[in-house]
Amino acid sequence: MAQKPSSRSNSGGTGSGTSGRGKTERLHKSKGRKESSTRWLKRQLSDPYVVEARDKGLRSRAAFKLIELDDRFHFLKPGARVVDLGACPGGWTMVSAERVNAQGARKGKQGSVVGMDLQETDAVPGAVLICHDFMDEDAPGLLKDVLAGPADVVLSDMAAQATGHAATDHLRVIGLLEVAFDFACEVLAPGGTFVGKAFKGGTEGELLSQMKKHFKTVRHAKPPSSRKESAETYVVAMGFRKEP
Repeated sequence: MAQKPSSRSNSGGTGSGTSGRGKTERLHKSKGRKESSTRWLKRQLSDPYVVEARDKGLRSRAAFKLIELDDRFHFLKPGARVVDLGACPGGWTMVSAERVNAQGARKGKQGSVVGMDLQETDAVPGAVLICHDFMDEDAPGLLKDVLAGPADVVLSDMAAQATGHAATDHLRVIGLLEVAFDFACEVLAPGGTFVGKAFKGGTEGELLSQMKKHFKTVRHAKPPSSRKESAETYVVAMGFRKEP
């Protein structure tokens, strides 16, 4: 079984506001803090997306990744039924709820958003959160019951804990992407979309081939908010075909 998600992040609405980008904060020294931890904290405190996420009440900077991906590919349509795998702490779930529910309500369309994670996740307005392993056999049926039907979109920003060894980390991320893709094929409605975290070098050949059989279009994208030094990228598969 693939390593369980150390979930991501996100959150948040799509609203505009005064940008926090460019702000910095001073980091106070601590005798017991490791040098690697100090570097990480400095990066977090000076990261404009971290600052802006906090200013806008988002749960993490990863919310911007989903916002940017959807602004480009337009898969979070008003009234859509969305599944967020590895949802904790709820950032991508919040973005999804805002876009398919709040925007859908203005057009008379009510969406449905379900977030699933092994960890308990704080409540997200307009979404149902389930503490459950999506790899369990009953998970697809459970989600379809909550959604009252198949999903239009399956999202996965799951990432295995990094080891620092590029080849190993690549295999771990691709492993999570593969099980998320298999799950998406069980719950998606025809024409649906799957969005998953990949790794530098994109999706491996065999998995990419399977995606192309099941989806009309398969694209790789690195949103602007994804750190330049990060090896992460995302695969966006649209136009699901149940029987390739």
